[in-house]
Amino acid sequence: MPLLTVRGLAKSYGATTVLRGVDLDLHAGEVHVLAGENGAGKSTLIKALAGALDDYGGDLRIDAHTVRFDSPAEARRAGVATIFQELSLVGSMSVTDNLFLGRERTGWFGVRHAEQRALAAAHLARLAIAIDPDAIVEELTLAQRQLVEIAKALLDHDHPVRVVVMDEPSSALGEQEAEALFAQVARLRAAGVAVLYVSHKMEEVYRLADRITALRDGVVAASAPAAELPRAALVAAMLGHALEEQTDAGTHAATEGERLRVEGLTVEARAGGRRELEGVSFRVAPGEIVAVTGLAGSGARTLLHAVFGSLSDQQVRGAVWLDGVAFDARSPGAALARGLALVSDDRREAGILPDRSVVENAALAALDRFTALGLVDERRLRKTVLEGLSEMDVRAPSPDVEVSALSGGNQQKVLLTRCLLTKPRVLLLDEPTRGVDIGSKHEIHARLRALCAGGAAVVAITTEAEELLALADRVVVLHRGRVAATVQVRGEDPTAVRRAVLAAAMGSEVAA
Repeated sequence: MPLLTVRGLAKSYGATTVLRGVDLDLHAGEVHVLAGENGAGKSTLIKALAGALDDYGGDLRIDAHTVRFDSPAEARRAGVATIFQELSLVGSMSVTDNLFLGRERTGWFGVRHAEQRALAAAHLARLAIAIDPDAIVEELTLAQRQLVEIAKALLDHDHPVRVVVMDEPSSALGEQEAEALFAQVARLRAAGVAVLYVSHKMEEVYRLADRITALRDGVVAASAPAAELPRAALVAAMLGHALEEQTDAGTHAATEGERLRVEGLTVEARAGGRRELEGVSFRVAPGEIVAVTGLAGSGARTLLHAVFGSLSDQQVRGAVWLDGVAFDARSPGAALARGLALVSDDRREAGILPDRSVVENAALAALDRFTALGLVDERRLRKTVLEGLSEMDVRAPSPDVEVSALSGGNQQKVLLTRCLLTKPRVLLLDEPTRGVDIGSKHEIHARLRALCAGGAAVVAITTEAEELLALADRVVVLHRGRVAATVQVRGEDPTAVRRAVLAAAMGSEVAA
């Protein structure tokens, strides 16, 4: 008998129906992967299970008993823990305080801080998460914050976890951190916990899944044991058609010349210790896509922000040239004015304005193009923005709804639209397809190739091996803030490329 049963789940927002009679069974000791395009209904289903949504049709049952959670706390008391893709941590608080937020251990004299810290340290150690329980969350990397979010959901208090819902939990994790996550999933399975795991990464899906359910347009398009649902059949179920093979080789071949050059870029650490970057140099030609990758702490993210001028609180040395002209990136505004644009990895903290509309979010960086004598040509701006959103296939009930109402993947496409509207000569991307479904990833790659075909250059951080092979011409591999290797991708053997990148990322190729 299933541990948790979903029957006939239905939900509409006004005239838009997002779930249409969805059935789903979660069994103890099973990893059930939920797949589907952005906007297929996955997030709404997760919210119903998590207690963040209770005005839906249909039934939820645990051990055959009908339940309807009116809050996340009630769902947690019933043994259902949810790890959302967008983090819910309080940045100014410590890891320990976040783990116990809303469920503090108290006594006669208030919160028992020492007890909480000891419990937090033991819990993190049990999960093999090497993070100081006293660390302030806002000082952690995005990947570390994702691990804290996972630890928070799995912390047993008075109500043991029976069902864990994970919404793209590896989207911000590097390869080593993802392995630690997969170990936790295996531990939960072995302990008899039912795991509902949402992922867009095909390698991850088939590594973890016992069973797979695909949603399309709010209905179940396919549901079967993983061994009985081949990858091509899963993609066809998600999209409603087979995905054409990408023939990207040669479609964005780099031209002669130099669009971007970075020489000796060095970034001092914020609070002493090892430099975040040391003597990093590389070049990018017009029409070229260069990937930057490395393990956690490699400095890849720092590199993009140093080039873009968004590290005003740190000492940055080195030189940047754009089209052969020296460029001092003093601020993001100066970078945008010179033809650089950046899509950050953390769309919630450094990307979207959640209470502003889709159109307003997309238009932000391009306002100068439509402003004369202090007045914005709103009609021309809106027309251009709507065309850009359409080209990126942003799916929204209306372009005037708050962007927070969109799925994570569609929010990502709004941010990409924003940057493309600036007509950049160099586009800097930090995990450009994080949390994006396979169809949208295909579309984003196509847009990046089209941008390069027009002479622009792209520098993209990616920790996904499949994306690296599908998108990049070359890979710059960083290790502890230094360039460990530059690996040619286009025209090379994929297995050899992956081995070379992994070896360099682990430090094997770092010069003495």
